[in-house]
Amino acid sequence: MSSTPTSISNNGHDQDNKSAALSASSGPQRSGQQGSTAGSMKAPFSKPANGNSILVRRAKRKDDGPMEKLVRWFVRHQVGLSFNLLALLFLAHGMPRAREHTSKFFMLSYYNPDSGKYFLGGKDGYLMLFCVVLFTGLRAATMEYILSPFARAQGIHKKKDVTRFSEQAWLLVYYCVFWPLGVYIYCTSPYYLDLHELWTTWPRREMDGLMKGYIIAQLSFWFQQLLVIHLEDRRKDHWQMFSHHIVTSTVLYAAYRQAFTGVANLVLVLMDVVDIFLPLAKCLKYMGYKKLCDFMFAVFMVSWFIARHILFPMVIWSVWAHTIPVIGSGCYSGPDNNLVGPFDTPSGKDWWVAMSQPLWDSDAPICFDHGVMGWFLAMLLFLQGLAIMWFTMVIQVAIKVIRGDGAEDSRSDDEADEEEDQDEFVYEEAQPLEEEVGADEIDLKNWERRARGKRQAAAATTTASGVSLPGHSDRKELLGRIGCEKQVD
Repeated sequence: MSSTPTSISNNGHDQDNKSAALSASSGPQRSGQQGSTAGSMKAPFSKPANGNSILVRRAKRKDDGPMEKLVRWFVRHQVGLSFNLLALLFLAHGMPRAREHTSKFFMLSYYNPDSGKYFLGGKDGYLMLFCVVLFTGLRAATMEYILSPFARAQGIHKKKDVTRFSEQAWLLVYYCVFWPLGVYIYCTSPYYLDLHELWTTWPRREMDGLMKGYIIAQLSFWFQQLLVIHLEDRRKDHWQMFSHHIVTSTVLYAAYRQAFTGVANLVLVLMDVVDIFLPLAKCLKYMGYKKLCDFMFAVFMVSWFIARHILFPMVIWSVWAHTIPVIGSGCYSGPDNNLVGPFDTPSGKDWWVAMSQPLWDSDAPICFDHGVMGWFLAMLLFLQGLAIMWFTMVIQVAIKVIRGDGAEDSRSDDEADEEEDQDEFVYEEAQPLEEEVGADEIDLKNWERRARGKRQAAAATTTASGVSLPGHSDRKELLGRIGCEKQVD
């Protein structure tokens, strides 16, 4: 379509304004010239450029690389991917010939009928992989089909708030299941309220089925958290959280392979109790229950201080004070019912091989000495350092609550929010879909020939239907349609 609304005008300023109005409705095309400004109210919607083009403002977009696109694709399809994989696995398990290979994905391996307990080995990795996929699918499905609709029913409508609520509610559901299970295991264990007993069973690596299933499920959850932290919007303390997940997963895995499952159980009980009250407080905040949120935040703060800065340091102290006197220094080999040792630990380069080999070889000798103790102490102290750093943030929030500002997680704002608050824009050159031409460039004779053909077709239609449609049969009406009736009669 051609138009000349600005080619015949009284002044150039009006021409620019009309051209801007036309171009605002057309699609923008990328230009090398761009700029940014803060504040959508301060930035003009458009501004003139060289020639007949103008620059139109739009929100600044991030250039997504292949990894970002892959992450978005996985987030959109994680429910289907997870449950389709599990469905294929169950389908294969239904075939008798395949059951020998698929059963290790569903069942605990290395059962010893003589002791009634379970050993550990490489097949445990299949069950961990199954749990990681299961947790991924359960998390995504629960958030999408249960927690998100519940959030909207509670009056939460912003997409980001619905997502945040669902994430915290999922953590609440998880810890409400596994923390009581961990407490039950701890309360029925010989090391209940006795730190000295944590070390008396070493180097026996067999454990009952409940303990093995609990440790494998928790390990799988933390492995899955390493995936989740890169799927969620990044928070201000993203790398601290990533380091925390790495260290926690490493400590749990090493404790499982090195026959320290009792210590792993106690540490998880102390850490998980905090992760019940914090997600609950956040969910109450999103639902608008301010007073309940403040109260639950106070409970969370007290539980954090007791669990992570009183009881957890006691476990760290026990590692330093009890391990060498109780365990001693040496290596053992063989199954629990036929242990051989202790014999001297290697030295030099062989030490690293001897200490790390049990992490992947369940038949390798298991060793303990001051070096292994120092390694565990370093990992636990690192977790304590992160806890101290985060507790300073908790204190800052508590000060706001005392002042009456309400509980607000000072680390919950992500990097994307900070960029959105800046309201960055860029200007792109907009090429109008309607081309400006002069009146003398219009081929009126050609237009009249086309109009004559349309009138003949309209006349035939009128004869057939009795309905007359008004046409545009004169030259003056055409010029009026294109805005030139005042200049050409």
